[in-house]
Amino acid sequence: MEVLRIKGGVSLEGKVKAAGAKNAVTKILVASLISDKRCTLYNVPNIAEVEITVDLCKEIGSQVHWDRQEGVIEIITKELKTGYIPQRFSGSNRIPILMIGALLGRTDEDIIVPTAGGCKIGKRPVDFHIQALEKLGALIEYRDMKKEGAYLARAHQGLKGTVIQLAYPSVGATENTILAAVRAKGTTVIKNAAIEPEILDLIHFLQKLGAMIYVDVDRSIHIQQTTHFYEVDHSVVTDRIEVASLGLAAISTKGKVFVEGAQQQHMVTFLNKLREVNAGFHVKNDGIEFFYKGPLKGGVQIETDVHPGFATDWQQPFVVLLTQAQGFSTIHETVYENRFGYTETLKQMGADIELFTQCLGGKACRFCSQGYHHSIVIRGPTPLTGQEIAIPDLRAGFAYVMAALLSPQESIISGLHYLDRGYENLVHKLSSLGACIERVSKEPQEEKKPALASS
Repeated sequence: MEVLRIKGGVSLEGKVKAAGAKNAVTKILVASLISDKRCTLYNVPNIAEVEITVDLCKEIGSQVHWDRQEGVIEIITKELKTGYIPQRFSGSNRIPILMIGALLGRTDEDIIVPTAGGCKIGKRPVDFHIQALEKLGALIEYRDMKKEGAYLARAHQGLKGTVIQLAYPSVGATENTILAAVRAKGTTVIKNAAIEPEILDLIHFLQKLGAMIYVDVDRSIHIQQTTHFYEVDHSVVTDRIEVASLGLAAISTKGKVFVEGAQQQHMVTFLNKLREVNAGFHVKNDGIEFFYKGPLKGGVQIETDVHPGFATDWQQPFVVLLTQAQGFSTIHETVYENRFGYTETLKQMGADIELFTQCLGGKACRFCSQGYHHSIVIRGPTPLTGQEIAIPDLRAGFAYVMAALLSPQESIISGLHYLDRGYENLVHKLSSLGACIERVSKEPQEEKKPALASS
């Protein structure tokens, strides 16, 4: 078993480059399946999530060349070998369900995909996906297969464009519907669509591929049927979640870090919250510099939401930052109902955090009065102490790394496969900024090694 050994108390200083966005490149790889044209992607992160998605594409017939060193993938799917995604991909990530939208217009055969997976942060129902695809003319049913379930989808008569009103601006449902609509006859309009930067990057890719597609001012996405496709060169948008993670680590350790590739237009809400807590940042032509400029102020109220709101994946490291800010702050999670489980470990490390079932925000959310602990109050500043920690999900994993960087004692962090899903070369990047961190093999009964030196 591999673990991270971290000894904190060091201010992070220096320059680091952010990787391409996990939540963009994986969806674009699936989108390439719509046509038989060669697609070349740049700024591709070398992470487990991309590796799983590449394996999925290869399974159905894609030819893929991935230069991990240069961050370039060439993919072409001249013909589909199968419409069946094996059960071994069940629960691997959220990508298999998107195969339905991408393949429905490409084949008349039945499509079978395993149930969706990903981090255990709350229910991720696919009802919105299925309802939208069925409205386009697909027939979809759930079947028990072996130990896991699967979805069987078909559109033997083809898909037909229509107006689809999403009950909630779900990112996954928006993406799946877009992918299916590209080949659907006529015009499709998706109302109340998600408009995250990663979705806009998907739209930019599809336009290069040949799609007639645009986003209107009322959060509606319009797609016309596409019958002619082109080869594509596309650079994946920077990962705004990694940018925020690195920036918050710099500020909380009282350091200064320039994150190359960070894009202000994708992080406006996040940057505003930094100003509220008296954290520093400078926007430059090629990135953003994050720095500690004095005591951090609490008293902020954050409500996660769909873009352009405060991203749910930003709240975990921001909670760690708020443990170092003077006063009481609140966070109201409105995207997932079970995303604060990681705070119990932070409390064991010394954080003063209390969970509430009430909506502690400016508005009642869809989890109101349902008994979910989806709001928290953080009181700071509190010192954090080193612990042995098991990571439960991707974003909680970075929050634990960040908390360990604040502790003068050593922390041992396991469950690194979660971090590997979304952070490229994390140990190298943090080490280059001065962090005392190493990735080592550890047997279950291994005696505790001497603590890392602080310098």
